[in-house]
Amino acid sequence: TRYVLLLYLFVVQEILDQLYKKVLLGAILEDDVYGYIHYLNPDLSEQAGYTAPSLAQSHVNGTLDGVPGQHGPSSNELTTLPETRECAKRHFEMSTAREVKLLQLTVIDVMLSRVLSAETETHAKEKYRELIKVLLQSAEVDSKLICMLQNPDKLSSHMAAKCLSSLLYFQLREKMTLSNPWIIFCQKHLSESSGSSEAAHCLWILTAVIKEIFRDTHSRQAEILKQLLAPFDITFEAFYNSLFSQHFGNFQNPSNIVNSLVCFLELLELLIASRIHLKLHFRSQRMLFLKPHALDSLAWPVPAFVKRKLVIVIKKCLLGKMGEDLCRGSVPALMTPDHLLDSDELALADALLHAVHLGLWKELSVPGKPSCFGGDEVQPGCRPRSGPDHVTLRAASLITVKSLEIKFQNCTSATEMKVDLQKFMAELLTFLKPHLQPSLQLHNPCEWLSRVFIEQDDDMLEAAKASLSIYLQLTRGGDDASGSLTQENEAWIHYTHRNGCNPHCIFLFLLKNIVFDSTVLLDFLISSETCFLEYFVKYLKLLQKDWGHFLSICKFFDAAESQRGVNTRGPVSSLVQDRSTSHTVPDALASPVGHRNACPWVPWASDASSESHSQVVMPKETHTVPAHGPPSQTPLSLVDYGSSEDSDEEATNQHLANSKQTPLCQEMSREIQRLPRTCKDQNRLSREPQLGPLLPQESAPSLPFGAAGDIAPSGTVWEVGVLFRTVKCLKELQGAIYRLQEKGLFPYNPAALLKLLKGVQAKCDEV
Repeated sequence: TRYVLLLYLFVVQEILDQLYKKVLLGAILEDDVYGYIHYLNPDLSEQAGYTAPSLAQSHVNGTLDGVPGQHGPSSNELTTLPETRECAKRHFEMSTAREVKLLQLTVIDVMLSRVLSAETETHAKEKYRELIKVLLQSAEVDSKLICMLQNPDKLSSHMAAKCLSSLLYFQLREKMTLSNPWIIFCQKHLSESSGSSEAAHCLWILTAVIKEIFRDTHSRQAEILKQLLAPFDITFEAFYNSLFSQHFGNFQNPSNIVNSLVCFLELLELLIASRIHLKLHFRSQRMLFLKPHALDSLAWPVPAFVKRKLVIVIKKCLLGKMGEDLCRGSVPALMTPDHLLDSDELALADALLHAVHLGLWKELSVPGKPSCFGGDEVQPGCRPRSGPDHVTLRAASLITVKSLEIKFQNCTSATEMKVDLQKFMAELLTFLKPHLQPSLQLHNPCEWLSRVFIEQDDDMLEAAKASLSIYLQLTRGGDDASGSLTQENEAWIHYTHRNGCNPHCIFLFLLKNIVFDSTVLLDFLISSETCFLEYFVKYLKLLQKDWGHFLSICKFFDAAESQRGVNTRGPVSSLVQDRSTSHTVPDALASPVGHRNACPWVPWASDASSESHSQVVMPKETHTVPAHGPPSQTPLSLVDYGSSEDSDEEATNQHLANSKQTPLCQEMSREIQRLPRTCKDQNRLSREPQLGPLLPQESAPSLPFGAAGDIAPSGTVWEVGVLFRTVKCLKELQGAIYRLQEKGLFPYNPAALLKLLKGVQAKCDEV
């Protein structure tokens, strides 16, 4: 009867609830675990109508058969239940059965997590492990969970997928044979239909299992993952070809295709990450590199977040950062080079550039509607944010520049590189133009990089490093040890600037964005969040060889500010007052050297104008100590740094020492608070290497500053030329590094870096 059925389900629910509480606490199961098998069987709710009469009789007797220590209600309690229970509707029964099934899945999932947890007591863990193995062998719970994946109830289907992923990982960890019904189910649905909901479930479960393998840094990590992937290597390739070789309009269910795309892109990232971090080798790990059909989906009418995900996956492939969030703790600092991976990256870069040439960025939409956590629908009463999807803009820009860098590293023809640079950078700048407001000024196309990446410092420095590498490839063999400009170099300089990759402009825009604050550069140097150290070392080497070019660019920046009506010796904004102090400067250095003829070799100088440096870019997840302000407002720890690249070839094998010790970070923070900020503070660095006078001594009396140093009688701070501010910033950085090194607080040996900074200062002294 309906009454007995409901009573049966309520009692089962009570038993499962008690079991759940025990497992959640990691308590030991006192009695025989086999008594719980019946109540954890996913078929229980479907079979309730057949087992209810016999179970009801056991209720009358006051015990529950097969459940040690459990007692049902007495006969008196049974007769006092309301008569209205017998008239309950069928949907109430179904709802109760559904709750029982969800509770079963929850108990199994929590029990699996307890078995795999190191915090669970050993005896309790053995009881849980024994119970799960019995469920697999006698109840065939894996097959029943696979059937539940096709349940139209989304919550039940999701819980079945989650429980099944935990069960598969348990089998791998316990050195058990991987579930054969699961292998057959996956191979069937991934091979037959790329747009089915079953295929999406397979991809999601495989992704969840691989993530668990990456998180658990045990010695058998590579072996376990190999056991999981081996049966599906050919299947993955067939699914990839089927998914991306079709036209979007040929798919019957677009929503299923979107789900499959999202799940497969996440799985694809993990497959490539296992190649990089675990040194596994499968054919399916090379699909995206050698068969870049996935690029075609950027023109499909799918939601913007799907396209964004694909562009980000390609970006991680080209940067070698696949799976960095999961693998950071287990990846060795130095890994053997993978030449096969290098050739695959070149193939992907060539394919991407070919697609760009065919109009890829013209077809990629970057809608202004933002995709936020919780969905992309703007709630009533909230003001929608304007502007394009900057995440997609940054990723598309970075993969274009990175692809050019990879191609140029494998190209020997200067003529070919010149043609490619103009062709692809023109495509990129055309793509960016309608999305940058205000639009880029014609006088300095190199400004695009700082404008696009202003909110993402790690991508900005990757793009700057790639752009610098492109410039070095274009000008290789043309270095002049004297630092003067040759006619051939001037032509290359003009060409690279016109195409938005002049390294000196990019570096100066970076300094302007941080208001020439040396503490920001110091924070970049001691942080492992960006590639700034590698970029900075390469740029300082170039700066010494390319000094004449750098001086011309500095003059042009000053002339551009003068063209806009900015007095380079006038008062600066309050932002600069907070972030940067200024020193006295002679008229000859502060004033722009000429106006329209400041850079006679640059034809775009006549149209000069420069954007205000009112924006400040901060290092990602680091803390910068402000120039002024009470110590109580300064964070105690600058950065929690783990690993870093060394400052020069002679120091490439050195590692950061004591990088995660809190006292070291706190002491470094206190030292940086005391870094010299004004002219009067320079005498505190009497033991530091002197960089040479920046200003002639005889010019000091005529300066409009008070005796204290930087502040004029009116209370304003005075801005000076770009060259002086750059040299001053590098001088302060050198002094800060030396001081921290003296106290043993710098995280790695900065000797090579200090040597490069001294070389730049020697060039300044010549000026």
